[in-house]
Amino acid sequence: MSAFASIWPQRNIVIIVAALAILLLGTGATLKITTDHLLRQDATSAARSWARFLAASVTDLEQIAGGEQPSAASIAFFLSARNAGEVFHYEIFNRNGYSQLGSTREKIALVDLSEYSPDAARSVANGQPIVDVTEGNSVDRPAFFARAYVPVQADGRHIAVVAAYVDETEQRRSFHNTFLTAAAFLCLLSGLAFSIPAVAWYRETKVKQADRRIRFLAHHDALTGLANRLHLIEQLDRALAHLPMRGGGLAVHFIDVDRFKEVNDTLGHDGGDFLLKSIAERLRAAVRIDDMVARLGGDEFVVVQNDIAGRRQAETFARHLATALNASVKFKQREILTTASIGVALAMEEGTTPERLLKSADLALYAAKAAGRNCIRFFVPEMDTELQARIELERAIREAVLNDRFELHYQPLFEIPQRRLAGFEALIRMPAADGTLIPPLAFIPVAEDLRLIDKIGAWVLRQACRTAATWPAHLTVAVNLSPQQFVAGTISDIVAVALRESGLAPHRLELEITEGLLLGNTEAIVSQLLSLKAMGVAIVMDDFGAGYSSLNYLWRFPFDKIKIDRAFMQGLDGPHCQVGAVVKAIIALGRELHMRVTVEGVETASQAAFLDTADGDQVQGFFFGRPVPASELGASILAGFARTMPPASPVTELHVVNAKAEG
Repeated sequence: MSAFASIWPQRNIVIIVAALAILLLGTGATLKITTDHLLRQDATSAARSWARFLAASVTDLEQIAGGEQPSAASIAFFLSARNAGEVFHYEIFNRNGYSQLGSTREKIALVDLSEYSPDAARSVANGQPIVDVTEGNSVDRPAFFARAYVPVQADGRHIAVVAAYVDETEQRRSFHNTFLTAAAFLCLLSGLAFSIPAVAWYRETKVKQADRRIRFLAHHDALTGLANRLHLIEQLDRALAHLPMRGGGLAVHFIDVDRFKEVNDTLGHDGGDFLLKSIAERLRAAVRIDDMVARLGGDEFVVVQNDIAGRRQAETFARHLATALNASVKFKQREILTTASIGVALAMEEGTTPERLLKSADLALYAAKAAGRNCIRFFVPEMDTELQARIELERAIREAVLNDRFELHYQPLFEIPQRRLAGFEALIRMPAADGTLIPPLAFIPVAEDLRLIDKIGAWVLRQACRTAATWPAHLTVAVNLSPQQFVAGTISDIVAVALRESGLAPHRLELEITEGLLLGNTEAIVSQLLSLKAMGVAIVMDDFGAGYSSLNYLWRFPFDKIKIDRAFMQGLDGPHCQVGAVVKAIIALGRELHMRVTVEGVETASQAAFLDTADGDQVQGFFFGRPVPASELGASILAGFARTMPPASPVTELHVVNAKAEG
């Protein structure tokens, strides 16, 4: 519709201008032809009149035509006629067409050598004047003149032929001026006569086109041209009404583009719009003619699949849609890799409303996103309960962000050889309505979906740095960063503000990331990590070994520390006898790369005993200490602090530690 709307007015304008040009050119051509005809008639009439007047006024014309000298009266007439101005030349021919006398503006005399004139002879033969109009092409001829050969009779016989040359230059100029004036006036009148109805027609066309555009936009999305929610509801209601008559069923596929905001943030809204239009075209190409594609807004699309036999057919079609959407697209030499989450709801019998069907598909989409995105989920009734729980969790997250109702708990990290306290990892918790604490694995993914992780992450950094500043100077604090905190490119500023406000030394702050951060725009992410490292903070690869490509990133970026994922310690007590060898190999790799190694998830005495032979640097886990609020850190700090101080002044040391913990 948008392409049609832009082409149609241009086509109308071209038609109007072409028609007006043809009208004006036709009017001008008609006037010129008419004027030339009238000018030729006037010149012919003038030349013929002068020739007849001369023939009637010269009494000895027959004698002159015979070669005799003209009489004094004829000479006087020739002189007076020559001074008349319009006639610049006379000639007298005998009846055979040979010239005998010529009268010009300079002289009047018999010709020395008679010349034959076909026009003079033809006028005698036809008994009619011969007249022509021509352009002057010599210095003794006017620019435009008429020449008339008039046969003269006496007593019923031809005695001579008189030729008169009449200057029509001024007359032509006058005619041409009249033509130009008339042509301009007629063209103006023609233009007005044509433009008034043309403008009216054009305005009417624009109004009709605007009406069509309004009707189109009322039922379609302006960006993609797909059906909008209103049109979708209408078509879905009609399809559901026909289910009993047509048999079979239909499926609603609710589609959401995964991490679309990151595309907007990195490529701008132009890149986001380009991706949405590309997805719309792919969906159009993937559906059948009886199916329907709609865009509900943002990055949400709906496909209605008609005439299906059951779930298996709907699932096959959903996978077909996912395959079509997962192909990469190029925007300004940048490749955009996209995935989609799809929720499917089936209508196999009457009694289902469009709103209920869309809500069911939306619930299934929530389940697909909660399952990690890039997957397909079908609606089941239990999803209603899950939706209410999700809505309540989203409300609680928004309220916690608005009122700073999060809490930080701190889990200790110990140096393995001496079992000495090295620092703490800050772990966020969110209080529930009943006073219990919601773990981060439950609410962090939802906060990321709500685009609130930036605010939460900034709060965690400020709070953790402020608390760590009260600890002894040798203790560090570790803070986990979400990949979404790197999208805007301002993470360095946020960290700098947290350090400056708290007064914490940069080397005491450890920022933990996962390999998922480096899966996207690696160059931009590495640039931000290098900026953080230049500030003096430590960069830690968290959950090392949990993914398939961790080794690939160790040589791309100089991490200060790697933390071995807790899954290895859990497998140490299981049937996998090679787990210990893998852990030792990772520790050895860290040594070679000059990176410190922390082992996470140590929960049993046997696991702790294994670490004594593994040569790791640090350990973290429930066996050494569970996460506790900042108010309960005094005992842990005191125990670790006492081991590093001389035994001579325990009372003083206790006083200092308690003061720092309380502060």
